[in-house]
Amino acid sequence: MIKTYFVAPRYKGPPGQEDMPWLLSLAPVTTSRAVKIAMLVDYSPEDVEFRALLSELRRDLKRLAGAGAAHECVLLPGTAGFAVEAVLSCLAPAKRKKTLVICNGRDGERAAAILSQQDRPVIRLTKPDNVVVTVDDVTAALDADGEISHIWVAHCDSAAGLVNTIGDIGKLAKDRQKTFMVDATNSFGALPLDVVGDLIDVLVASPDSCLEGVPGFSILMVKRDLLIASEGKSHSAAFDLHAHWQDQEGMGVLRAAPPPHAVAALRQALRELETEGGIGMRRARYQRNTEELITRMKAMGFTPYLPETEASPIVQAFLAPRDKRFDFGAFREGLRQRGFLIAAGALTGQKSFRISSIGGIDHKVIKSLAGSVEEVLKELDIQEFTPQEASA
Repeated sequence: MIKTYFVAPRYKGPPGQEDMPWLLSLAPVTTSRAVKIAMLVDYSPEDVEFRALLSELRRDLKRLAGAGAAHECVLLPGTAGFAVEAVLSCLAPAKRKKTLVICNGRDGERAAAILSQQDRPVIRLTKPDNVVVTVDDVTAALDADGEISHIWVAHCDSAAGLVNTIGDIGKLAKDRQKTFMVDATNSFGALPLDVVGDLIDVLVASPDSCLEGVPGFSILMVKRDLLIASEGKSHSAAFDLHAHWQDQEGMGVLRAAPPPHAVAALRQALRELETEGGIGMRRARYQRNTEELITRMKAMGFTPYLPETEASPIVQAFLAPRDKRFDFGAFREGLRQRGFLIAAGALTGQKSFRISSIGGIDHKVIKSLAGSVEEVLKELDIQEFTPQEASA
């Protein structure tokens, strides 16, 4: 028999995770004890129970996304980045026509970089990472280039937390007969999204963000006619969405080695989302976390990158203080030692750091975080909080 050994907890983390810090670094997130317990299974992909679990999960995710009969739910093993590349490599035009990518943050830039690397025609609609792209901006871009056939936008950018308008752009895409693709990896499960109502043709989502599951696979909502048209066009066997869809529809299994523990975790996470009261109630909890976070960080002297009127309830970027004694590595490690893990900044041209408001946390966790921030600031002797100058 294999022996197990007790290791004393180092942190005051969540139940069942006392030896690990609270994850405030966007994704993956801190999960509930029940989600952790749900992973204590050993499913075979050939098991009838696991196939039934996959079918149930795909059905429930379609309902949660507001997807209708014209859309299919495809589960793709791998991270959200894999899913983004799979969608672009299978569905974006490879020649003649072009994809318009809204680039007002690092997630849009990632999509544009993938297209460029694959030599696929791409037009960037570039704005600063604190400026929401408007319908007028998209209209002007479409008017300027009649070869644009696809539009790609990130719903909530991971760098600043900026939220782009989806419904209005979807209506424009429909009126202009363009394929509308949305990266909702950071927002699905907390911000309102309706695949049918928002006229979305393709949606990319992740289980380990606002759904409060764990990494292992990605979630796609794709119009059936687009999947059918993509047959035989993928440059990659691993990213062939049509083949993945066919296996899930026909044999009821994932084409690649499935992540059964992650699938079981998401089923439990969806149950907890329903128990919480759905997306609206989850958003309300995240919003309270965000308000608590911004209020306490501002009181200490930190400057949020986005104004509160534009701040999402997902992640907040704070500008790094000018004080020469502020070192992000030391700051983050000080918080980690106290049981909180935050993320490095990802803004263009300005030093920052990020703290997310999502996962299995509430405002009490944020309050405790703030107390730890004060302790670390005292240790580092930080006194000047004016933001560092932005680089050109």
